[in-house]
Amino acid sequence: MNAPDRYERFVVPEGVKKVSYERDTKIINAASFTVEREDHTIGNILRMQLHRDPDVLFAGYKLPHPLQYKIIVRIHTTSQSSPMQAYNQAVNDLDKELDHLKNAFEAELAKHSREY
Repeated sequence: MNAPDRYERFVVPEGVKKVSYERDTKIINAASFTVEREDHTIGNILRMQLHRDPDVLFAGYKLPHPLQYKIIVRIHTTSQSSPMQAYNQAVNDLDKELDHLKNAFEAELAKHSREY
């Protein structure tokens, strides 16, 4: 068949960065981040986390094409912050939030496994 191999959806090729950064030349404090081998799952979570930041004026993402396994995240911030700071803060906050969720899940699982 003409379909690409399944591993191409999640394995980053050698020599390709997972995340690349490109400043916007027309708008101050705006940039685009290209995240390789990700889809709507990460794009939407990251967008929503960026919206929680009061210094972020705009945050959105798009998939350029269904057969291109990457997302482009666009961020526009106030003068008090930069897109790079907002992106890094969002990723760090998500990491903490998911770590908390994992610990809570494991604690509940351990509690219920002792009961049975």
